[in-house]
Amino acid sequence: MTDRAPQPVDRQLPTEESRDLLALVREIAQREIRPRAAEEEEAGQFPREVFSLLSESGLLGLPYPSDFGGGDQPYEVYLQVLEELAAARLTVGLGASVHTLACHGLAGFGTKEQRAEHLPAMLGGGLLGAYCLSEPSSGSDAASLSTKAVRDGGDWVINGTKAWITHGGIADFYTVLARTGGEGPRGITAFLVPGDAPGLSAAAPEKKMGMKGSPTAQLHFDDVRVPDSRRLGEEGQGFTIALAALDSGRLGIAACAIGVAQAALDEALAYAGGRQQFGRPISDFQGLRFMLADMATKIEAGRALYLAAARLRDAGKPFSRQAAMAKLFCTDAAMSVTTDAVQVLGGYGYTQDFPAERLMREAKVLQIVEGTNQIQRMVIARHLAGPESR
Repeated sequence: MTDRAPQPVDRQLPTEESRDLLALVREIAQREIRPRAAEEEEAGQFPREVFSLLSESGLLGLPYPSDFGGGDQPYEVYLQVLEELAAARLTVGLGASVHTLACHGLAGFGTKEQRAEHLPAMLGGGLLGAYCLSEPSSGSDAASLSTKAVRDGGDWVINGTKAWITHGGIADFYTVLARTGGEGPRGITAFLVPGDAPGLSAAAPEKKMGMKGSPTAQLHFDDVRVPDSRRLGEEGQGFTIALAALDSGRLGIAACAIGVAQAALDEALAYAGGRQQFGRPISDFQGLRFMLADMATKIEAGRALYLAAARLRDAGKPFSRQAAMAKLFCTDAAMSVTTDAVQVLGGYGYTQDFPAERLMREAKVLQIVEGTNQIQRMVIARHLAGPESR
């Protein structure tokens, strides 16, 4: 493993406060996250204490209002925080993004009373959230989900199974999409379910290619009872809530992807500058220099793309197409850059002594989560050419 710390990214930030914020994030990443990342990932260890620190530091509620414990930060800033966290360890960056996604339904569609009751603890009280949309037979076709919620007096009783849940089994709360009406998207409603609700259980975590420190598990709902006061939005509004959250969540994945890619480039540069062959550093050789140049260009392009989408969101303008483009491009770029980083390191890149192989394994999942890149292409094409003919 190379000893040289990565050089800070030259960021264009809107305020002095945001520059101080990014400096704090870099300090936490270098001191608390990066040094233990490889060891804890190999051991499958989830860094709950890091998330407690992020919460105490005000970093788990950045894009939400300060009235409820958030940071009042624009997405332009929040996403760059995610990038820094993911560059240190994807389990942390992606985990922060998922937590933010889990808060979105309540923050955007909850009543004033619901927000006052729950948001402060969710944003800055040390809690960790998860988002429950996918099911074993309902992935890309999310509107076909079958988990049911049936009204029983003043409560709802939820039954079904959710799949591929990041933080499954360890989260303190879950934003759950369940069917309360007929087939299709209009029959879906959102609920805020406590992590310790009776009847809620988690299967053993999935054995994954990468991100072994981040638990991904099925969740089983067996007569899980939640009061109507934990319903988010109107009955049948759940799919609208889910899509709104996913547009923002895709930007989080894009930022995490660029963080992983940046970490891989930093590793490749450090190695290429120190590795001697034929009497000079391998970074002197044109073939390798061109690889590094292409890697850096993809990262800069991806960063510009996700920030452009974030600025549209911050301005209150439509950004769904741009979010899909950012998610698609940035995650494909991360897969390409991490693969090239392994190549730069040669045989060492294929060993666990260097982080390049871990970064390559982790990059792959980013092309899949929160809408596969094939789904992103469908979303983009619908914006360009309209819906498909039936």
